[in-house]
Amino acid sequence: MTELSENIYNSQIARHEPKFKLWRSAGLLLTYKCNASCEFCYYNCGPGVNGLMSTGTAISAWQSLRILAGDGPRVHITGGEPFLYWDHLQEVLQRARSEKLGRVDLIETNGFWATNDRIARQRLRTLDELGMTRLKISTDPFHQEYVDIEPVRRLVSVATGLLGPGRVLVRWKKYLDDPVNMTNLSPAQRNQEYIRATAEYPCRLTGRAADKIAELIASEPIETLSSKNCKSDILGAKGVHIDPLGNVFSGTCSGIIFGNVNRTPLEDIWKQFQPEQNRVIQTLFDRGPAGLLEKAKNLGYKEARLYASKCHLCTSLRQFLFIRGTEKMTVGPAECYCCADG
Repeated sequence: MTELSENIYNSQIARHEPKFKLWRSAGLLLTYKCNASCEFCYYNCGPGVNGLMSTGTAISAWQSLRILAGDGPRVHITGGEPFLYWDHLQEVLQRARSEKLGRVDLIETNGFWATNDRIARQRLRTLDELGMTRLKISTDPFHQEYVDIEPVRRLVSVATGLLGPGRVLVRWKKYLDDPVNMTNLSPAQRNQEYIRATAEYPCRLTGRAADKIAELIASEPIETLSSKNCKSDILGAKGVHIDPLGNVFSGTCSGIIFGNVNRTPLEDIWKQFQPEQNRVIQTLFDRGPAGLLEKAKNLGYKEARLYASKCHLCTSLRQFLFIRGTEKMTVGPAECYCCADG
């Protein structure tokens, strides 16, 4: 297990100052491709987005996490929709088992594929044998705009019977029991459902969620966000997400690249981290998203009257910088921004 003192930033600060926490968990985004284009997606996943994480990238990241966290790393597999690549998902898990990397903590799905009991049982048994600890099934008004409720209910029922209720997570059970029929709603009615769902279960306002959803619930003038930096968020993040291209995102800060595991092992990305080596990250660390405002405005950015959160402001500014082609080493990849899915 790696020691906190092995990180450059930690080695340079006073003993009483907050340290850069070890990364003990990793979400492996098997793909950006998804059969849905949910408005609350904190990436920009959808049917027209490609990218598939190679088995080698997944295994090397998993191995690196064990170096960082010892025997207790927590790896979950997500997307996009990983079950669009069922054979590849099996291959990754088979390789992890052969390398004795431990169990995968969680696999996420929207359940679209459970079209009959046979396929649901067959796949769940395979995942159980390959070391899946828990299955997480997403169902909410955003997903119900794209995914029929019947396969989802079937998957929950079969999984609960096969794995036991303690190994099946439903996000959110309220909408499994009482689904929202989004298909025949007017745009205004659909927006009301978005607002209601977001109020009950707040979502991360990055990626696509920083577009329509954030605009619907925006209530803070930029002045109230100007003093909110991201220091504690960056230092305190105990995990990362790694995208199909190998890009590393701290916590759930999609679209801010801390490094790439295809070029640098994850443990070395953690060890070498110090904010001052990256202009965007240092600005967010010290001043928060408002620190990016001056540069963006000089390039033509028009600030909104209201924002929903500092994450909304951050994504809005980064979206603008991405389109302008600046800060390419940190602000990317395209799949995290609005131009990803046409």
